[in-house]
Amino acid sequence: MYLTKLTLNLRSAQARRDLGDAYEMHRTLVRAFAPDPESNPSRFLWRLETAVDSSQTPPLLVQSQENGDWLVVEQLPNYLQRSVETKNVEVSRLVRQDRRYRFRLVANPTVARNGKRLALLHADEQRAWIGRQGDRHGFGVLSLTSSAQPLLNSARDGKAPICIHRVCFDGFLEVRQSAAFERALIAGIGPAKAFGCGLLSIAPC
Repeated sequence: MYLTKLTLNLRSAQARRDLGDAYEMHRTLVRAFAPDPESNPSRFLWRLETAVDSSQTPPLLVQSQENGDWLVVEQLPNYLQRSVETKNVEVSRLVRQDRRYRFRLVANPTVARNGKRLALLHADEQRAWIGRQGDRHGFGVLSLTSSAQPLLNSARDGKAPICIHRVCFDGFLEVRQSAAFERALIAGIGPAKAFGCGLLSIAPC
């Protein structure tokens, strides 16, 4: 598994556009995972982190099973503030049964009702949602803080605007089923993955 950090240049009009539109950001990142417009890109997850202050560009994290061809992004005029940083992570060595980890997950907590997917807007509903994800994906949440994130908006020509409610979960978890947890770590958790949700980051305690 590869983890890549991009630092976009706020002086670039394209970078500012992508930072303001999750759909456009995904379109730009896809270039690193598809050799040409006709090819299906390999799967990847991404998350825009929070900047330390408003004068700094928030780092963009990308997780993928295959190493992206980041040269196509680096060649965009003035798009990046610094060189792409990539590291290879061996998931099988990182994940250990019964081990505890600090974690972060920006997610789109939803529930299906009457054939529709509805956002969970209350903190208790969101906490219950992450608890259910733990039961499903082999981990238990030991402690948790959650904070609402700015809405993700995207307007595509000729189609209804997309509005995604996001929550940032930070806390500590314990791995209870290592195989299921590894799959979740690789595949992501919850919906709206193309729009910057679902990337689960962990660090051993």
